[in-house]
Amino acid sequence: MAADMKTTIAEAAVRLLKKNQRRRLTVKDIVEECHITRQAFYYHFADIPELFKWMLERGTERMISESRVNGDPESALKYFFLVGINAGPSLKKGLHGAYGEELEQLMDQYVYGFLEQFSEEAGLYQDCSVAERRLILRYHSGGIMWLLKGWTEADTKNLDHIVGETYRMMKIFSGV
Repeated sequence: MAADMKTTIAEAAVRLLKKNQRRRLTVKDIVEECHITRQAFYYHFADIPELFKWMLERGTERMISESRVNGDPESALKYFFLVGINAGPSLKKGLHGAYGEELEQLMDQYVYGFLEQFSEEAGLYQDCSVAERRLILRYHSGGIMWLLKGWTEADTKNLDHIVGETYRMMKIFSGV
């Protein structure tokens, strides 16, 4: 039941981010949206950044699971980009809100975590030391975050090319 309520709260937060013209997401807004008490919110989450963290963790798990279905690494990377592109408008609102710094830090961790899992499953960086692998993953995470933050309609039209080039660069760093 607790996981279901957490999902309900997370879905309410996403709806509010999508429809609210205000830049600030508050606990008051969330509890009104899902018709619960403040105590119910605080029973499940300490604050809004913890809610964002929970949402990103579930999103990472779901994305890794979904990307495995696609079979090949390039399709998995494309799926990752598509999720990022679709989440972009809501995330941009969140980044400009009161919890922007925390959300940006969580997003960095999320992208890094996905790429870490992705690179393991794709067999990348196997000949690299742990320190080299971490540096490479930080580099690629930063690059992908930069791409997604400035994403345009033209980029969407060139998605396959961008994903292909991103994966090619990852393979070059790997020596594959």
